[in-house]
Order: sequence, then structure tokens, then C-alpha cells
Amino acid sequence: MPTTPTAPETGPEPTDTRPTSTSTHDQAPPSADAAPSAGAAAADVAAPAGAVRSADAAAGEGVPGAAGEVLPGVPTAAAELARVAAGRAAEALAGPAPVRLDDVVPAPEQVFPDPAGDFTLSADAALRVSPAGRDVAEQLADWLRPATGFPLPVADAPAGQDGPLTLTLSPSAPDAAPGTRATDDGSGGSVGDGLGDEGYRLDVAATGVRITAATSAGLFHGAQTLRQLLPAAIENRTPVAARWAVPGGTIVDRPRFPYRGAMLDVARHFFAVEDVLRMVDHLARYKLNHLHLHLTDDQGWRIAVDSWPRLTEVGGATAVGGGPGGWYSGDDYRRIVTYAARRHVTVVPEIDLPGHTNAALVAYPELAPGKVAPPPYTGTEVGFSYVDPEDERTYAFVADVVGEVAALTPGPWLHLGGDEAFKVPAESYRAFVERAQRLVQATGKTVVGWHQLAPAGHVDGRVLQWWGTNGDDPETADAVRRGARLILSPANHAYLDMKYAPDTPIGHDWAGLIDVRRAYEWDPGTHVRGVPAEAVLGVEAPLWTESVSTRAEVEYMLFPRLPAVAELGWSPRATHDWSRFRVRLAGHGPRWTTAGITFHTAPDIPWPSTPSSIPTPRPHPEDSPSRS
Repeated sequence: MPTTPTAPETGPEPTDTRPTSTSTHDQAPPSADAAPSAGAAAADVAAPAGAVRSADAAAGEGVPGAAGEVLPGVPTAAAELARVAAGRAAEALAGPAPVRLDDVVPAPEQVFPDPAGDFTLSADAALRVSPAGRDVAEQLADWLRPATGFPLPVADAPAGQDGPLTLTLSPSAPDAAPGTRATDDGSGGSVGDGLGDEGYRLDVAATGVRITAATSAGLFHGAQTLRQLLPAAIENRTPVAARWAVPGGTIVDRPRFPYRGAMLDVARHFFAVEDVLRMVDHLARYKLNHLHLHLTDDQGWRIAVDSWPRLTEVGGATAVGGGPGGWYSGDDYRRIVTYAARRHVTVVPEIDLPGHTNAALVAYPELAPGKVAPPPYTGTEVGFSYVDPEDERTYAFVADVVGEVAALTPGPWLHLGGDEAFKVPAESYRAFVERAQRLVQATGKTVVGWHQLAPAGHVDGRVLQWWGTNGDDPETADAVRRGARLILSPANHAYLDMKYAPDTPIGHDWAGLIDVRRAYEWDPGTHVRGVPAEAVLGVEAPLWTESVSTRAEVEYMLFPRLPAVAELGWSPRATHDWSRFRVRLAGHGPRWTTAGITFHTAPDIPWPSTPSSIPTPRPHPEDSPSRS
């Protein structure tokens, strides 16, 4: 039963904030005078003619036009100086911006506050943009319009002109503070590599805000930071009266790891397209850039494969606990991929093989070792099912499935699963994995798999997703020495289906209880012994859904732990500090409440209030004694 595409429920996303190390506060911010190079793209959020004008500006003010004429409604230089001075006086009387510049999560690489530089967004602001940056500007306007009630039109930006809010895409983007950048070990390093593929620079002064990046992804991340720096009332979906102040200063920021993600298991319980889009928004707000979808398992097959139609017609009809199941048509999946790509999130599809395949075997018993269809499975045990590794039809099936899924997926990754195939002999397992890896390679995708793939032969680019609970893993370390890279998802730190506490109404505890501090206090760069930091591609927080079946329950298990994992993936190790993180995180309770996001009011976070609802406990299957 494919989902029917409807408008996503994508209200304002959760945000979070964190200070950087104090050494960056003691330096003067780098110069931001670099103008876009020829052909560079820019998006400006600005008032007409590059100035935000108050509504009561005197009639008749003007500046000379191209032929010396006065342009009506545009202030003279003297009038503009007077307006700026009056605005600064009003700002001084109004007090500082309610959010601090170092209240950003994930923690920026460098922060240079300027208390005298607070900026206030006014009703006549506009966004100016050149073609390459227009989409980010449109999204920024969409985030800000509902709560402010401001029109925020998007218009072309004349070359070289900045306005009160300016977004600039430029290959010559300005860099960090002179001669320094935070590295993984917290030391200073060269800044010759610039802002990179996802970095940005944000400058806030009383006269305006400028975001600069070398790519649209960097510009998007900078726009998300600007969104966080506005008051929590920005999360409203209808206009509210507020002073839309942004704290003054400069942020220079870029990620520690290139892969930062979360996983949603849609196989144990099916989630509609709209729920998946909502999760994409949650990831994008925290600068997470990958959504891993666990599309197939014993309880259900959730992605249509035209050449094997019974996979969804039969295999997609069940779910844990006997629910109705569901699946994504090709159009559904494309909609998710397109929506995510606009938010700079890459979808990583997982087809779990050779185990976790009961739903496929119900649909096509010829793939089973005994060639007899098993009964549909709606429980939560693992490790009992597998496709026949000795039958050539199995490899025709794998080739067809990965070929069709790869064709629907523009991103570079295809996840093969590979864990908990307990009944497959070791040699047969290794041979199956090596052949399946080559089939994925033939589609042009890079193989990702759970770390149980480690003993199999290496293929170029292979990525292992490590979900262990003990960092001493010689087999995985050996696979890294043979060329593999790792995504870190330690089950006892990053598995978001684990309970927060013994009385958490949903979730499991086989990997232990994971409160916010435990989700935050570990280091991906050193977690697996014998694996150097340079072999770590990034981090991912999986959410398995044996006990999770609604959007509210998904959000309750994500928040407030998702921002903790996001900070581990983005921020330099030198910024890692639990005592400061918990205070910054507390400020997001009002934002999440305003946005209608369910979250756990963790007792170790000093929330300003406890407005969140907690999902009602439901009867659900007992915890599985394994990861998935």
C-alpha cells in the first residue's frame, strides 16, 4: 500500500547552541571584506537599495540616480547615517539580543562576539540573491516569514552590493581567524583549506548580517545558524509581536566529519512520507547531512521493486505487532530524496542482506534455503532468516534490487546491511558478501554495511557502520588497515531506541540506558582502538522502531539526544564540554514546544520549564536481545 503524497508537516525545526573554546573569543575576527569573485553567486536579504528603511522614513529623501536624479523613497547618505544612529540608540535602550552568539548547536569552530553589533530585522527587509544562492534564500525567507509576518521578498542582488542581510556564495570565501583553525585534537592549524564544502562565515553588525560560503551546502548551514540566533519565537507558524534581534559578532564554522547522520527504521513499523520529511527537517536544523533508511527486514519490505512486485504486495503488508504495514512507491521515494536534497541531506537506502529477509521469503519462497515460504513475522526476534547463498537465483534477485534502488538514489551510498545472519555458515556468508559488494559496485554506488562485513574482502571505498558496545574490535581495525572507513554508531551511546531511564515508556535497554550525557560524552575519533581519526568518516544515530510507531514517539526518542550526536559529528573536539552543552540545550525546550515537537524533559538538562508532552506508554513486544 504505497503512501499517497501530501503536503509535509514541516514546522520550524529544533535548534541548539554551544560556545566554542575561549581562545577563539580572545582573537579579533578575520576581515570580511572579500567580495564575490567574477561569476560568484550571492543572495542578499536586504531592504530596497541595500538599506532597511523604517516605515516612517521622511518622504522626499533620496540618493542620486545614475544620471544624477533623486530616486524617490531612497534615503540620502545623511539621512541614512541618522537612521542608523537612531536605530543604535533604540537597540541600546532595548537591551542585548535574547540569544547569545555562542548559543549555537553544533558548536561553531570559532566565535567572536561583539555586544555592540546586535542587529534587528525589520519589516521592510528583502532577500537579494544571485542564481546559485537563490534556493537557500528562498528557504530562509520561508523559515522567517510565518513568525515575523514580514514579506521578505527575494530579488536579484546587484554585484558588489550588500544589504542588511546578505548571503554570498563565493569561491573566494573569507577564512577563519588569521593563521588558526581548530583541529580534531584542538590545536591550531593551517587555514589554507578555506571553508571547505560545508563551511560558512557569519558576520553580524548593527547595520547588517552577512553569510559567506563556497558552496550552497555551506550557505544553507550558515542560514540555519542565523535561524538559531533569532529568538525562540521564530518557531511560531503565525505572526507574533517580537523584537527580531540577532547577536553581534562573527562565526567561522566548518564540520569535523563529512558524514553526519541518523537512521530511521521504517521496516519494523512503517512511517508515511510526511513523517520521513519531518525527520529530514530535524536533521537539517542540526547540520546532519545523511538520512539512512532501513527499508527491509523480517517484518516488512518497504520499497517497491518493479521486477519483483510481490516484495511490497506481500512482503510490505505486515509490521511488528500485526500492524497494517505499508511501502513507498518509486514516486514516494523520489519525493523523499528530492525533499532531502534541497536541504542538503543525502538519503542512504539500506537493503538488509543476507539475513533479516523473512518478508522477502514470504513473497518469494524460491529465495529461501528450503524453497518453502515461511509464515509472515510480526515479532522482534532476529537472526533466523536468510536468503539462500548457494542459489544463483539469489544473486539475480540481489542484482535486480540493488540496481533499481540505486537508479532511484542520486547519493553515492547503498547500504547492504549484513548483520545478524546467525544461521549462515561463515564461509558462505563471506562469499555472499563479496559477491553482493561487487553487485553494488556495478551500479556505481559505494558499499556501506554493518561492521559484520569486516571479514569479507575489501572493495574500493567500502564503509563499515560500527554499532558495537566495546571499542576493542580487532576485526574491524584490520578491515580499516585494508582500506575500509568507519561510520560510528556505538549502540551504548548512539542508539536512539535505547531508553533514557528505567521508567521511559518506550524503547529498549539491551545496550544500556542512554541519557543525554551518555549520548554526548564519547569521541568518534578515538572510540574504536586501532582505528585512526582519519579513517572515521563520521557518526550516525540509528532509531530502530520495534517499540516506536508514531511521529510523536520518534521525536521523543530523538530529542534531546539528536543534537548531542550532531555536535559530536560537526564540532571540533576542543569545543566539547558537557556543562556548557547542557545549558545551551536547555534553551531549546521553548523552541521545540513552539514548533509542536515532542521531546523528553531529561532531568539532567536545566529546562526553563517542562512544557513537553510525553507519549502515552503502549503495550509493545519485549526488548530484543540484540541491536535490531
